[in-house]
Amino acid sequence: MSREDVPLPVQLTRGYSALPTSDKGGAVHAVIVTVTISDPEVAENHLREQVVPGVSQAPGFVTGYWTRKDDSGLAMVIFESEDAAEAMSQRVPSIAPDEVTVKDVEVREVVAHA
Repeated sequence: MSREDVPLPVQLTRGYSALPTSDKGGAVHAVIVTVTISDPEVAENHLREQVVPGVSQAPGFVTGYWTRKDDSGLAMVIFESEDAAEAMSQRVPSIAPDEVTVKDVEVREVVAHA
């Protein structure tokens, strides 16, 4: 098999797909959230009991990752469309508990994944 016979993403790097798409063929989008956490125990309980179950039920949800380092948190939640990601980004401030201060929420197109 020559290099020209191999699909383009495989030519770039094994295990790498240059343009992730939804099941519907459009680009997937990420909601990126950064927060400050004043009470890690309360915040993590709220995250596990309220946020993750609620977000995972949202229309267009694909996957999500919530991370913490010291008193800061960063989440990346992937949605099937920009519209679904925008809708979730508007909900973020209302689902954060008092122990979490939302610093930034943005929607970005996902351009690659491994």
